[in-house]
Amino acid sequence: MARRSAADRREEIVGIAFRRFGQGGYNGTSTEDIAREAGISQPYLFRLFKTKRELFLACVDRCFANVAQVFEDAGGAEWYEALGGAYEERLLPDRDALLFQMQAYTTSDPEIRAHVRAGFLALRDRVAELAGVPVDETWDFFAYGMLLNVLTALDIDWTPEK
Repeated sequence: MARRSAADRREEIVGIAFRRFGQGGYNGTSTEDIAREAGISQPYLFRLFKTKRELFLACVDRCFANVAQVFEDAGGAEWYEALGGAYEERLLPDRDALLFQMQAYTTSDPEIRAHVRAGFLALRDRVAELAGVPVDETWDFFAYGMLLNVLTALDIDWTPEK
């Protein structure tokens, strides 16, 4: 069996950590458990990611990159409906990503919070650019998205009346 590169291992570990952090949060997730699930030693995990924070930040970057890609792929109809539809169809069904996103937004670690804030603001700016609207016109879109996140996380089946 061919050995995987460090880059491939990093991607695999980020995927595992993404799910684990989504379930347990930053403080409630053990790097030992992540390493065990990945089939590697904890020292090897720390050769790939110097710290637990670095691993969490890699997960944050993946989260925002995934959301941005879904929005980039959306098109056609009115911007709000196109991006909102893409969010509902491609992002809300991914419970692991949704839970991770919620955990990232609620972290108490100042360095992580600053990184998440920067990622969120960059995403907001990208949505405004894609939609061709001023940044101020994106807040309702993000507010509605957050409502959908909470409803989905709580398994509340809610569909707005048309």
